[in-house]
Amino acid sequence: MRRWLGPLAVLLVCAAGVHLAALQLAPGFIMSRAMAALADKRVVLHGFTAPLRVSPQTQNVVRSSPDLYYALCRYDLDDPGAQVTVRMEGWPDYQSLSFFDARTDNFATLRGTGQDVAVRLLPPGSTPEEGAIVSPTPKGVILIRRLAPDAARFAAATETGKGDRCGLEHKVAADPGQG
Repeated sequence: MRRWLGPLAVLLVCAAGVHLAALQLAPGFIMSRAMAALADKRVVLHGFTAPLRVSPQTQNVVRSSPDLYYALCRYDLDDPGAQVTVRMEGWPDYQSLSFFDARTDNFATLRGTGQDVAVRLLPPGSTPEEGAIVSPTPKGVILIRRLAPDAARFAAATETGKGDRCGLEHKVAADPGQG
């Protein structure tokens, strides 16, 4: 029995290492594949794209809710001074604005039933500011969801979605030599 303890311990350490590596690497890999798939489906960078209404024909892997209107915006804050301004038009029913980082983590969700919601998304390491959210990673996805359980409400949500904004801006740093 004792001669099996060493190999068993090595096996357990290796299994734990593989498990931890998978936990660390899988989310980034999954999100990079998702970002590429979104780009292939013409989800624009720094702008909301409203896909077709969810049906078995429009969803081939993940089954989204057919009762919701979805709009997606990919973002990239790699450039110095980059920030994304986001505006979600008011909607009379449930709606939410969710932010997902490059590791698939939902790091912020705002709800705004009946009212407009505006926020700035700042790059990692930024000082938090009033009306702003700091992204944990430079890249990610912003998602708007609106309750639209039938074709008429989906059409109305699509019309409302025309006022949604997701735009890249560059904040110009003040010149320290000027006073």
